[in-house]
Amino acid sequence: MTQLDQVALTGRLTAALRARESARPDRLFTDPHAAVLAGEDGLRLLADFGDNSTISVRTKWLDDRLTRLRPAQLVIVAAGMDSRAWRLDVLSDALVYELDRPEVLDLKASLIDASPVGPRRPVGVDLAGDWAPALLAAGFDPAAPTVWTVEGLTQYLHAADVSRLLDGITALSADGSHLLIDLVGQSLLDSAAMKPMLDRFAAMDMTWRFGTDNPEELLGGRGWSCEVSLFGSVGNDYGRWPYPEVPRGTPGVGQGYLVHARR
Repeated sequence: MTQLDQVALTGRLTAALRARESARPDRLFTDPHAAVLAGEDGLRLLADFGDNSTISVRTKWLDDRLTRLRPAQLVIVAAGMDSRAWRLDVLSDALVYELDRPEVLDLKASLIDASPVGPRRPVGVDLAGDWAPALLAAGFDPAAPTVWTVEGLTQYLHAADVSRLLDGITALSADGSHLLIDLVGQSLLDSAAMKPMLDRFAAMDMTWRFGTDNPEELLGGRGWSCEVSLFGSVGNDYGRWPYPEVPRGTPGVGQGYLVHARR
C-alpha cells in the first residue's frame, strides 16, 4: 500500500468526512467512493479530530458551482482523494485534469473500482514547483476557457508558493476562465480559539502557514474579479454551520472564505 506523508493524509480525512455526510438522511451530497478513499487512515484521523462541518460545506459549494458552470475543461489542483471525476454527471462532457503528487494519484486509482464519468487525465506533479509543463504535455489547452478548483491546499503552503501557484494558474487561464478556491483567513491563523487545533496540526507535520482576509487583493492584482463568500454564511445557508453568522471583518473572529473568481 502506498504510504502518504501527513499533509497528503488530510485527503483521506476529508474523504472520511464526505462519507459521514453521505450517510446522513439529510445529506448535502452523495459520494459513493468516499468510504473506500478514506480507509483506515481516514477513520483514524476522523477519530482524532472529530466531525467538522467545513468539509461538507466546501464540498457542496464546489459541487453546486461546477454544476452551474458545466466546464468543458476542468483542472482539479491538489486532487487528493477528490472523486468528482467519478460522481458528478455534469463532468461527463468535460476533460478533467487532476494535479497532485504521483503517489497520491496512484493510491486513488488503486482504490476506486469504477470508471470516471468522462475523460480524466491524472498529472503527477509537485504543486510547489513548476507543474505547468506537465499539464501542457498532458494535452491541456491554454487557449480554451478553463475551470480550476483549488481545495484545501493554500493553508499548507508558504506565501511564495501560493503566489507561484496562482501566477501559474493565471498564465494558463484564457478569457472566460473560472477559479474556485477556498482560503483561510489570517484572522483564523491568529485566532486564540483555533490555537489548540493549529498546534495539533503542527505537531503532526500538517502546519497551516498561509492565510489572507483579502482574497480580492490576492486575486484582483492578477486580473481576476472575485465573488467572496464567508464559510459561515454558506454553511448557514446549507444548514451545516453550528455557529451564528458573523459579519466579515468582525474584530477577533477568525474567518474562512469560498471564492469564485472570473477572468
